[in-house]
Amino acid sequence: MSQIHRKTASTMAVTAVALMAVAGIATVYFVFDPSESGLFPRCPFLTMTGWRCPGCGSQRALHSLLHGDIAGAWRLNAMLLIELPLMVALTVAWLLRGRYPGFRKALNSQTLILTLLTLIIIWTIARNIAQI
Repeated sequence: MSQIHRKTASTMAVTAVALMAVAGIATVYFVFDPSESGLFPRCPFLTMTGWRCPGCGSQRALHSLLHGDIAGAWRLNAMLLIELPLMVALTVAWLLRGRYPGFRKALNSQTLILTLLTLIIIWTIARNIAQI
C-alpha cells in the first residue's frame, strides 16, 4: 500500500471514529436533559466563583438545539450557536487540508484566533455583568 493510500485510509478511519463519537454524544444529549439529569457535570468555575464561564449553559443549549429549540439554545448560550459553524468549518478544513490548504490556513490564522479569543472574553464579561 502506498504512503498516500495509507494516509487516506488513516484519515477515513479517524473521520469514521469521530463521526461515531459525535453521533453517540448527540444521542446522549438528545435523550437526557442536562438540567434534569445527574449524568452531566456541573461547571466547576460557576460552582467555585458564582460567575458564568464562556461555556456555561452549553450542555443545556445543545439539548435545546437538538430538539429544534433555537431560541432556547440562544438564551442558554448564544456563543455556542455562534461558534458551531466555525467548529464545522474547522472540521471540514482539517478533512480537506490536502486539497484546500489555504482554507485551513485562513481558519487557523492568528487574526481569526485572536478575534475569537477577544469575542469570548467580551462574551464572558458581558454575560456576568448583564446576567445573560
